[in-house]
Amino acid sequence: MVALAKVFRAKGYEGTSLAELSEVTGLKKASLYHRFPKGKEAMATSVFNYIGDWVQANVFAALADENNTPEVRLKNGLNHIATFYDGGRESCIFRAFSMETGLHLFEKNISAGMNEWISVFTRIGVALGQGPESAKANAVQTLIDIQGSLIVSKGLNDTDVFEQTLHNIEHRYLNK
Repeated sequence: MVALAKVFRAKGYEGTSLAELSEVTGLKKASLYHRFPKGKEAMATSVFNYIGDWVQANVFAALADENNTPEVRLKNGLNHIATFYDGGRESCIFRAFSMETGLHLFEKNISAGMNEWISVFTRIGVALGQGPESAKANAVQTLIDIQGSLIVSKGLNDTDVFEQTLHNIEHRYLNK
């Protein structure tokens, strides 16, 4: 699944060909269709679910882990975000699937995923003492900042942009 995810993240849904998916997995097209009878859409759905499960188990779990203080939870969540995006070198799956056909096919998944990001960051904001409205506004801005910094990091070939954004997010929540 990691290999499929890498191709979709790099090329997007429309830009990814079955030949590339076949090459990266080492499977012939017939074998891919055997595993994914609905073709590229099924592969993309599996990738979306795989990534969603990883984010849930690592980022969201870290942000919700009440065995830690809210400050530690935030820092752990941001560290997992840095890992997930390889320090700003990996593209976001939302971007990869949000162009034309991909958006039509995965609009509900994208919307649900973004709403979950906003929800967990709202909860961490509230846990850190922000009022509900302020926490939600900060959560939306956090999502915008992460997504935007990934695009700018790619465009400038400068992962410092992403790293600085994560630092700024931490500062926003911890008021440092």
